[in-house]
Amino acid sequence: MIGLDTNVVVRYLAQDDPKQSAIATRLIESLSQEEPGFIGVVVLAETVWVMEDLYGANREKVAAIIETLLQTRALVVQDAEIVWRALSRFRAGGADFADYVIERTCGAQGCQATYTFDRHATKASDCGMSLAT
Repeated sequence: MIGLDTNVVVRYLAQDDPKQSAIATRLIESLSQEEPGFIGVVVLAETVWVMEDLYGANREKVAAIIETLLQTRALVVQDAEIVWRALSRFRAGGADFADYVIERTCGAQGCQATYTFDRHATKASDCGMSLAT
C-alpha cells in the first residue's frame, strides 16, 4: 500500500496541470486491490476544500467525488465507515463535509457531545454539534 497526499488526488481529479496530472494519473491508475493507495481522512477533507474553493465543486459534485473514492477498490480510505456516515449526512444536511466527519468521528469514539465555535455547523440540525459557550 502507498499513501496519497492531497495534491496527488487533486491533480488526478482536476487534470489541471499537464505534467503533474499525468504523473498522478499514472500513479493512481497503476494501483490495484492487491496494491492499493491509502487516502487519509485529512487528505479527504483537504481534497473536498480544494475542489470546492478552487474548482467550484458544489455539494452534489463533492458527494460524487467522495463516493467514487470510497467505492474504488484500488483505494483504501481511512475510517471508511465513518466517512460513509458523514457522506450520508452531508448529502442531506447543511454543514460542511469536514464538520460531519468530525462529529461522526467523535461519536464513534463514544463522545457524548462535540463542541464547536462554528455557528454554521451547529445550525445544521443533523450535524449534532453544539455551540461551545
